[in-house]
Amino acid sequence: MARIFTLIFMWLLLLFTNLLSAQTMQNFSLSGSIKSDNAEQMEINLLDADNKLIKTEIADSNGKFGFNDLKGGTYHLKINKNGSEVYHSDNISLAENTTLPSIDLNTKSIEGVTITKARPMIERQDGKMIMNVENSIASTGNSAFEVLEKAPGINIDNNDNISLRGKGNLLIQIDGKNTPMTGSDLANYLKGIPSSTIDKIEFITNPSSKYDAAGSSIINIKLKKEQRKGTNGSISTSLGTGKYVKNNNSFSINHRNKKINIFGNYSFAYREAYNGLVLDRNFYENNNFKKAYVQDNYLKFRFNSHVAKAGMDYYLNDKNVLGFSVGLVSNKFNVNGDNSNVTLGSNRLPESTFTTVNTSNDRWTNLSFNLNHKYTIDSLGSEISTDFDYINYANSSLQSFDTRTHQITDGTDNLEIIKGDMDGKLNIYSLKSDLTKNLKNEWKLETGIKTSFVKTDNDLKFFNASSGSLIPDLSKTNHFIYEENINAVYGNVSKKWDKFKATAGLRMENTNVKGTQLTTNQVNKRNYTQLFPSAIFSYDLTDKSNLEINLSRRITRPSYNQLNPFKFYLDPTTLKAGNPDLNAQTTMNYELTYSLSNKYFATLSYSKTSNNITDILKPVVENGQVVTVQTIENLNSVSYFGLYLIAPVKVTQWWDMNNSANFYYGSYTGNVSGTQINNKGNFTFNINSINSFKLGNGYTAELAGNYKAKEVYAYLDMSPNWYLNIGAQKKFKNNSILKFSFTDMFFTSNIKGQTVYNDYLENFAVKRDTRVVTLSYTYNFGSSKNGQPRKTGGAEDLKQRVGN
Repeated sequence: MARIFTLIFMWLLLLFTNLLSAQTMQNFSLSGSIKSDNAEQMEINLLDADNKLIKTEIADSNGKFGFNDLKGGTYHLKINKNGSEVYHSDNISLAENTTLPSIDLNTKSIEGVTITKARPMIERQDGKMIMNVENSIASTGNSAFEVLEKAPGINIDNNDNISLRGKGNLLIQIDGKNTPMTGSDLANYLKGIPSSTIDKIEFITNPSSKYDAAGSSIINIKLKKEQRKGTNGSISTSLGTGKYVKNNNSFSINHRNKKINIFGNYSFAYREAYNGLVLDRNFYENNNFKKAYVQDNYLKFRFNSHVAKAGMDYYLNDKNVLGFSVGLVSNKFNVNGDNSNVTLGSNRLPESTFTTVNTSNDRWTNLSFNLNHKYTIDSLGSEISTDFDYINYANSSLQSFDTRTHQITDGTDNLEIIKGDMDGKLNIYSLKSDLTKNLKNEWKLETGIKTSFVKTDNDLKFFNASSGSLIPDLSKTNHFIYEENINAVYGNVSKKWDKFKATAGLRMENTNVKGTQLTTNQVNKRNYTQLFPSAIFSYDLTDKSNLEINLSRRITRPSYNQLNPFKFYLDPTTLKAGNPDLNAQTTMNYELTYSLSNKYFATLSYSKTSNNITDILKPVVENGQVVTVQTIENLNSVSYFGLYLIAPVKVTQWWDMNNSANFYYGSYTGNVSGTQINNKGNFTFNINSINSFKLGNGYTAELAGNYKAKEVYAYLDMSPNWYLNIGAQKKFKNNSILKFSFTDMFFTSNIKGQTVYNDYLENFAVKRDTRVVTLSYTYNFGSSKNGQPRKTGGAEDLKQRVGN
């Protein structure tokens, strides 16, 4: 507790010092007027030299407008009418109170000219790559998981682990808040979020010290939130079919005036999907073949998901804004599986067979509440923001495994029935406060403090029902409680010169964890404090080209369930288990990025990870039987070298290409299951191209393709794959859009690979319901006056780490 009070005192002292400095700054005003028949409908946006929005005003009935409390510097104006830009000023040098000459805008010419600049599919802003999902026709009718699966630079393995440009252990966020799962649990959660609710996906490969230090990189899925003034919203529905049916529906509404902004959205999705997995597992002893399992697994999923969010921002005055939001995610899915197995003996002849029929009724519920306040110090972006978050996750699962075994040698049969009942609870409390302060001579300070408390309780019960009654199976039953407290303080300082900009930051995080396995009374405690530096150096080589150097240190803590040692049986030969001895991994990231015209990008990157958290499959002997365990262990180190390229091409006036390519080499060193690897890896690449065609009269079309070359990931070799998507849309005059998409046309995006250890060899092939035809309709209604969005939420480092 003393640490917390010390951190709070340090931050308050720093805050008080900077508030005093605010009083000594000299501020100016900028005013003007617009000549137009409808001047009061004009929206005037003030931007600084970096094209950052400073403030927005609405002209009065006489066309007058004004901005106060401005620091001296260079600015420019953009004037919008009905959401379209109608005027863009030259640079304005502000060194005293200034009144601009009258801006003459002819109403008729404004009405006759509509400037519509669609966001590109892929763009780079403020050190992060952005994929604008709303502009993707091929994303229509999909889930968040399927959109992410086909994003440039993304790979997903057979266990649903997500990697970005070859680097795993990512931090996956929804609106800046971490998702509470990894692996298959995260995949099932994302499959319940319709793509129609997604605005864009941000890929932050080298976050600054302002961000929580968790995760090697950050993927932030930003959901749609209406910001236009007035009352507006949208209704969307889609119907798709692959092997099974998929239906997404969403509704959003927003009302904004001078004092309040009220928003709400709701979506419902019903989706059926499948996962087919073919396995060939071979066990050896001293290089001599001993046994093999040849398996064919088929799982069918049915998802019923509800996603709702509502909130309000209240503008008390020009300085203070209060806000709150509540969210609910309910994802109910049923799983029906069939698993057939043939066991081969040392002579490679069948010895026995078994079939397992498994059913599972699962439900994930997420309730979140956020209360936030923002105090504006001046009009230059200086502000204090405070967030309190409470997040609750609850999950339950009722499982049944019926296994019939037949011994070929003696003709005997056996039936084993296992029942499982799992309940999980997670509560997160988070409080953070951030100060952003613009100082004299282009200096900027960012500092903040954060504390969070987490408690998760997983209770797993298994019963043997083979005799007709439920008999507790203590070898599989487990009860695990995990408690965590993280305290953090950070500071960033930046300075901008004519062509050069530098930012340096340092974050300190104190972590206190306790894991208790109640069934064995095993307790694991860990306490540690670490520093996480970051720096960005940017230099404008010319008016159109820029060079940026970016470095940061990151940490990935084990997920809450990755530390849980309970055993979860998938079939008689396969089980999942956590590892309470896992250590957190740490990574140093370095990037060098060259940009041209803010369109073409080339990024060289290098990272070094210690104690890399790695999902593995390994053979073990349990009760005299050789089985395969899916678990997690630390590798000694991982080195990564990469080159990432983005090159959009305007082929003709009606044909645009967004191309990206990632070339990288990952090198892995460690020892798992008696198998030592030293600098094992390969050179590999991923190429993505999205082609957009403007056909006229409101019609557009899209063709997207992706190729992933062979990749070696520690003990796992992934085979190459590729896919091709097509789509088309029609925009109507009533603000509605009709979309058609056909994803993975040739059914080629499925995963194949091989896992190799000294005494174990596994070949696998995964098939999912990826070839889907979808038809979607969206209707937008309401005002088109733009507002300025607010970012809220303080639980950015916690919710990733709940699942396996």
